[in-house]
Amino acid sequence: MIKRVSTLMVASALAATMMLAAIAIPAQAALRHIDGTVVSKNADSNSFRIRTQSGSQVRIKVTSGTRFQRIAGGFSGLHKGLAVEVDAKSTSNGLVATQVETRGGGGGGADDNGGDNHGGGGGGSDDGPNHT
Repeated sequence: MIKRVSTLMVASALAATMMLAAIAIPAQAALRHIDGTVVSKNADSNSFRIRTQSGSQVRIKVTSGTRFQRIAGGFSGLHKGLAVEVDAKSTSNGLVATQVETRGGGGGGADDNGGDNHGGGGGGSDDGPNHT
């Protein structure tokens, strides 16, 4: 009987610890990598739309925290027809860009120091699990 009570107490303590850990760790939005071409920009809502390689259109918001790489003028430098790579997080208000950069066409090996290896040398292809 004592062994059974001890087992229940240990199981209860373990379950409580796991629940506390789940509550204590804030959920982070999954980061998505999206390649596409800008089809429109709305300065009033700080957003732009891109057509992905699969043909669908995606609306992406930018914030003061959005980083722009190789795009002169940042958000104002986005224009229809510009090929871009976007790292965005899903929020309750849709996709919010963390980084936007021009899509490289191979060559020089210059990287943006972002550690994503998209800056040079490839053909712009990425097979990552969150790649759209």
